[in-house]
Amino acid sequence: MNIVLLIKDFAVGKKFDKSGMPNQSGGEKHGLNHAKELIRLGHHVTIMAKKKYWFTKVRELYDGCIDLVRLHGLIRWLEIFLRLLTTHRKTDAFYIIGRPKFSVWAILYAKLTDKPVTLALTGKAEVFNNKQSFREKLFASCDNYIATTHEIKESFIKDAHINPDKISVIPHGIDIKKYPFVSYEDRCIAKQQAGLDSIIPNLLFCARVAPNKGILIALAVWKQIYEHYPYSKFYIVGGGDNTLLDEARRVSGQCNNSIIVVGEVDDVTPYHRLSDVYIFPSEHEGLPTSLLEAMSSGLATVCSDIGGNNDLIFDDVTGYRVPVKDVNAYVEKVSKLFDNIDLREKMGKCSSKYVEEHCSYDVVSKEMEITVTNQRKEPIDMLSEKPVISNIK
Repeated sequence: MNIVLLIKDFAVGKKFDKSGMPNQSGGEKHGLNHAKELIRLGHHVTIMAKKKYWFTKVRELYDGCIDLVRLHGLIRWLEIFLRLLTTHRKTDAFYIIGRPKFSVWAILYAKLTDKPVTLALTGKAEVFNNKQSFREKLFASCDNYIATTHEIKESFIKDAHINPDKISVIPHGIDIKKYPFVSYEDRCIAKQQAGLDSIIPNLLFCARVAPNKGILIALAVWKQIYEHYPYSKFYIVGGGDNTLLDEARRVSGQCNNSIIVVGEVDDVTPYHRLSDVYIFPSEHEGLPTSLLEAMSSGLATVCSDIGGNNDLIFDDVTGYRVPVKDVNAYVEKVSKLFDNIDLREKMGKCSSKYVEEHCSYDVVSKEMEITVTNQRKEPIDMLSEKPVISNIK
């Protein structure tokens, strides 16, 4: 099938904004990965997104396989119609990620031509009220809906008044081959190769360094952890606000340079191998990709008790959830895992197995394809089954 995927921003042309924050959003990453998965399954995919900078091409073959069309400013609505009537007149289905305003014109075109539309939301903040505007009424008229978390599904029903029979819970998924399980023995080897003591536990934060990702909470936690584990390291991996990165370096200086501020990297797996516990104190999330990656690699997690996290992290099974800004609760749970090799190994195995069975492309992509191509007969909930640590050997 010929599928048009609509997303607000894609390959905008600049890697970082002026503050140092990476420009590529989680939604853009999902769009790229889903497009590639649909192509792998035999479909042709066009991505339509905003054109933000003059120097980017209007149309190009992106990454060797994706037909990328960038839409111009105030005439995006007209350009969508013109494309769909000419260069993309053979479109069979539409897949929208997030709520780009211009995508309503694709929905309207789909209604006029009887083509299926699937809307996927990756965060609760994206949910709409179907009674507020013409645009939101169109968003509420799609054929299928994908919620990446149960919190989003509940908002679809409560706030947007979508028929539950149209909503499937399908995580956006990751390529688990890129984030293989790391055993305790392999972590010890990696530490030795990096010149670290193999038995001393280390902490990892791997996300955008931004206020809403909880970096200041993580730094406050580390100050207390360092007092009891002065030889441990805290890896901060991810690009972000330069002021916050400088604050992390300042706190590191107070803690004998025990915080390693890595910054943005293309491959996070070396830091998965050097770490023993993952801390994720974000204030709000969809289904966090960085958490899925850490779980896949076998890291036990201490995270905030929020939507998205509560679909993945279960107390005493895959980690611990604590109140969003409760520094002492984080310290308690991180310390518990630092002190118990057997517990964090069992949690890590359980986490990795859960991601493999419920969130890997091997299981997610086919369900996403069935939904987007309008073949689904009834909704699916891929996160309904909860992990059980007793099942892990």
